[in-house]
Amino acid sequence: MSESYGGEVAGDSARERASRLPEELRALGRSLDAPGAGGPESMVERVLEQILAERLPVPVAQAPGPGERLRAVRRWARARWRSLTATLCGLLTILALTPPVRAAVLDWFDFGGVEVRYDPSAVPSPGAEVPGCGRSLSLAQAERRAGFEPLVPAALGAPDAVTVAAVPRARSLVSLCWRERGRIVRLDEYPARLDIGFTKSVREQPEWLSLPRDSSGGDSADGDSADGDSADGDSSGLGAVNDTALWFPRPHLLSFWLVDAAGSHYTREQRTAGPTLLWMHGSGLLDMPEVTLRLEGIASKARAVEIAASLAEPGREGAEKSSD
Repeated sequence: MSESYGGEVAGDSARERASRLPEELRALGRSLDAPGAGGPESMVERVLEQILAERLPVPVAQAPGPGERLRAVRRWARARWRSLTATLCGLLTILALTPPVRAAVLDWFDFGGVEVRYDPSAVPSPGAEVPGCGRSLSLAQAERRAGFEPLVPAALGAPDAVTVAAVPRARSLVSLCWRERGRIVRLDEYPARLDIGFTKSVREQPEWLSLPRDSSGGDSADGDSADGDSADGDSSGLGAVNDTALWFPRPHLLSFWLVDAAGSHYTREQRTAGPTLLWMHGSGLLDMPEVTLRLEGIASKARAVEIAASLAEPGREGAEKSSD
């Protein structure tokens, strides 16, 4: 009984000493400070100051090398491979979707100085007609004002009216007009450059076409086949070139800027355009400048392609008229 009591007393004494140990350690730390030092952390502060004064080397984190960065990228990719795979599959799916959805992803592109922009809210006005050309000039006068010779499709013949309008960036817009079955057929022409001249706001993707043409300016009635190859099958000449074209089968919004005669006042025009064929013509060389053309007023794609394929090279129309 007494032994049991003595063991309990010894245990209580050990626990008491253990409970006093933290306080004794704190007192020891305070005793290491010089007299008058304030606070129990003054020793730590002095040690840090001494380290900085002696400029002792302190370990610093090193920037990861190329190998470490590559391993980090691999770890990140492994952790997110499901998300990456889903994103890639989604992108491929979008690109394989219908043209309107693909146009919404691409948003816009430039074609010969014409900006084609996908805009679901662009609602054209119903019943819009193709505007006429107004007071006419001669082809020679139009050439002098515009700085390039207007192109005249053989399938349409001589135009009923020719006008020249000034547009920004020192460009000229040549417009040729014909009357067919009581309707206006309009062909706008201007030098093809990288800067934007027209903006087409469409609700669906235009159709991409390839327009075969021959340097002779003839069509199938002159012995050429409908696909642009000559009757003898020779299409290797310089003039046998396939012009890429865009066909807009639905009415859409067309906007552009015009400049007054003084070149100081800009006016933004916007109207509803009907079915339109848009393409570029010429090699871009000095004797064959590249021209952007937009044909409006022809509802049939086949007829529009026929007109574009009959386009004569600059100078050829005038040579034929002078020979007559």
